[in-house]
Amino acid sequence: MARVALVTGAGRGIGRAVAKRLAEDGCAVAVNYRSSAEAAQALVEEITAAGGTAQAFAGDVSDPEAVKKLFEDVKNALGPVEILVNNAGRTQDGLLMRMKDADWDNVLDADLKSVFLCTREAIRNMVRAKWGRIINISSVVGLTGNPGQANYGAAKAGVIGFSKCVAREYAAKGVTVNCVAPGYIATDMTKVLPDAAKQAILSGIPQGHQGAPEDVANAVSFFAQDSSSYITGQVLAVDGGMTMA
Repeated sequence: MARVALVTGAGRGIGRAVAKRLAEDGCAVAVNYRSSAEAAQALVEEITAAGGTAQAFAGDVSDPEAVKKLFEDVKNALGPVEILVNNAGRTQDGLLMRMKDADWDNVLDADLKSVFLCTREAIRNMVRAKWGRIINISSVVGLTGNPGQANYGAAKAGVIGFSKCVAREYAAKGVTVNCVAPGYIATDMTKVLPDAAKQAILSGIPQGHQGAPEDVANAVSFFAQDSSSYITGQVLAVDGGMTMA
C-alpha cells in the first residue's frame, strides 16, 4: 500500500518538485497550499495524469487549528501521514536596524512555528505505527547566515536545532528526522534578485551554477525511503559546494 506523504507549501518551487518526486516514488501525496489554489490543483492533475495519487489541501500551517484540520482532512481522504515534508515558508528581508516586529514574527511563524505544529501533529501516528519520516527544509542561510536575512536565518537555524532534538526523542520509535538545506536554487524567490546579486552568489558556488528544485527533491526522496532508516538528525546541504567545510 502506498505511503501517505504530506508536503507543505507544495504549490510551487521546491515543494512542487518534492511532491512530484514522492508521487513518482509511489506515495499518495497530500499537496498543501495556503493561497496558490490553482497551482496546487494543476500539480494534482499533473500527478494523477501520470498515474499517481494526489489531492490538494488548503491550510495555513502556521495556525494551530488549521494544522489540526489539515491532518484530519488528509487522514480521512488518504490515510494517516507517514512522510511529512515541512517545506512551507516565506522571506521578508531587511537589515536588522530596519526590520519591523511583524517582519520577524511573520517569517518565524511561517518557517519555524509551522514545522513545530506539523511535526507535533504527525508524530503521534508515526510513533503508533513505529515508522515515520520527517524531512524539514532548512537553508544554507541557517548554516552560514546572510546579510538582510536575520529573521530567515534564525528560523532556518531553528529548524535544524528542532530537527536534531526531535530526532533524538523518537530515534528508538522508528521515526527519522532529517533536514535538507538548499543553497541557491532556481525558484520564484531567487528569480527576483538583481543580476549583480546573482553573480555574487554564483561566484561562491564551486560548481558555478544554480541548482534546480529537482535536486532538492532527490535529497528528500532519499530521506523518505526505507533504505535511509539508519540516518537521523542529519543536515544534507544541496548547494553545489557553497558550505563545504
